[in-house]
Amino acid sequence: MALADPNISADPLPVIRQLDEAAINRIAAGEVVERPSSAVKELVENALDAGATRVDVTIADGGKTLIRVADDGCGIAPDDLPRALARHATSKIDGSDLLNIHTFGFRGEALPSLGAVGRLTITSRIASDSAFEISVEGGRTAPRRPAALGPGTIVALRDLFYATPARLKFLRTDRAEAQAISDVVKRLAMADPYVAVTLRDASGGGEGRLMFRADAQSGEPVAALKARLSQVLGTEFADNAIALDTTRDGLHLTGFAALPTFSKGAATAQYLFVNGRPVRDRLLLGALRAGYMDVLARDRHPVAALFIDCDPTLVDVNVHPAKSEVRFRDPGIVRGLIVSGLRHALAEAGHRASSTVSGATLGAFRAEPETPRIYQMDRPARASMPAQRGFAEAAQPTARVESVESVSNGPLGAARAQLHENWIVAQTPDGIVIVDQHAAHERLVYERLKAQAARNGIAAQALLIPEVVEVGDTEATQLLNVAEGFAKLGVEIDAFGPGAIAVRATPAILGIVDAKSLIADILDELTEADTTDTLKSRIDAVLSRMACHGSVRSGRRMSGDEMNALLREMEVTPRSGQCNHGRPTYVELKLSDIERLFGRK
Repeated sequence: MALADPNISADPLPVIRQLDEAAINRIAAGEVVERPSSAVKELVENALDAGATRVDVTIADGGKTLIRVADDGCGIAPDDLPRALARHATSKIDGSDLLNIHTFGFRGEALPSLGAVGRLTITSRIASDSAFEISVEGGRTAPRRPAALGPGTIVALRDLFYATPARLKFLRTDRAEAQAISDVVKRLAMADPYVAVTLRDASGGGEGRLMFRADAQSGEPVAALKARLSQVLGTEFADNAIALDTTRDGLHLTGFAALPTFSKGAATAQYLFVNGRPVRDRLLLGALRAGYMDVLARDRHPVAALFIDCDPTLVDVNVHPAKSEVRFRDPGIVRGLIVSGLRHALAEAGHRASSTVSGATLGAFRAEPETPRIYQMDRPARASMPAQRGFAEAAQPTARVESVESVSNGPLGAARAQLHENWIVAQTPDGIVIVDQHAAHERLVYERLKAQAARNGIAAQALLIPEVVEVGDTEATQLLNVAEGFAKLGVEIDAFGPGAIAVRATPAILGIVDAKSLIADILDELTEADTTDTLKSRIDAVLSRMACHGSVRSGRRMSGDEMNALLREMEVTPRSGQCNHGRPTYVELKLSDIERLFGRK
């Protein structure tokens, strides 16, 4: 049997063809418009770039059948309407400098991409002319025609992906798509607090249900931003957030970060902006997490809205079609700015804990559920009841009461009692404070240990036989460049031939260490963010464990002087509002809250 020669094919050679404009736009749409929320993002960004002071978004069926964005911006001139639907046509840049970008959009791909996969209509009017309308359906553009509209623009997109029905199968439920749209609108609303933003769901017709509304703010930027964040994230966030404002090497960090005790079980409330642009960047998210490193439990996530402003030439926003990722010229500086800014702000907050802790405490004092009244005749006979202890045999309460002579005007008040050898009850001018003595002292000891390590460095433990670790030439150079910094953390390394280093000492506080694994972890951290946080976090973890074992234990009776000394130290110690694991160290109840519990208000 003769076998076919694999090098000979009966098929003709493939021909290289130039794709037509409609196919090009549909392919581009697949990159720019992944789902309805992507279309909303592009259209709202265009409205903000047009200088709008009001943006109204209306959707239907999760954005699948209708997305309409109306704004009062500068509008589009009649002669420019056809050009607005051409690929790579934009008013945002002139093409001479792709690094000096001051607008959300700049590629000129959004409108032609939307017109290629849906039914798109643009109605616009500039202040000096009449309104005109132009439509495009599946890539086919109709002539413009006169319309009626005040100054501004309305973009209506109907039947998204009707021209590419296969894409519809990959969309989620209407509820899920509407939620994604809501998230996009809220992020953009945070980007500019001086713009009024609304979002309505018109599924089923009519004016629709109001999903989100943020009124335009006025006044000083920090106050305006806080008010806008209160509208988007809720008043509880605004009440429990710390303001940030710090600068380093041409980068300016502002925004608000929540106290550690105001945290979430998932990373769903972390908002990051670069030059006003909402981004989802691994570097920035990692820096946010690192800023809360020793004040938050591993299963809790911080809540924050952080804004980084810098010269546009220091950051490249042209690295992803959706423009959701950025690249900084010096990522190490950016990461350091966020980490140090957060840690400084949390330290400045001192002993403060979130108000939600008190709210949860008051909720725990809820009344017992009502039960039917039991009359005397229905009670069991005494003879049939189990034997009960007499009053003399009752368990003695484990409490000690302080004299009322001690007075303090400090925020944590004066100690009045110790309950069950663990809870310190203090009296303040307008309420009471309940302190977990072990958790509070644990944080105080931990902060002392960290300060001591910062002053004197970490003691090194010399290895009897230096351990040689093969890492590669580039990695060895990278490690040796920061060897001096490692020495302060208790790690001593030297070059040991090509691509290898010798580890001569490790931090004594870590005990027996696998030097190879330690170096691998440090290299991963250096590669990711150009820092040595991995080693520092391991040292801090050991310091935290030492603090736990060296602090006042539950079950120990404390004198009045000891309790008051603990309260005073908490008031002046950074981050003392939460223990090393992120739990609150104290709860404060106002007299007005206590009076309401007893129906006195």
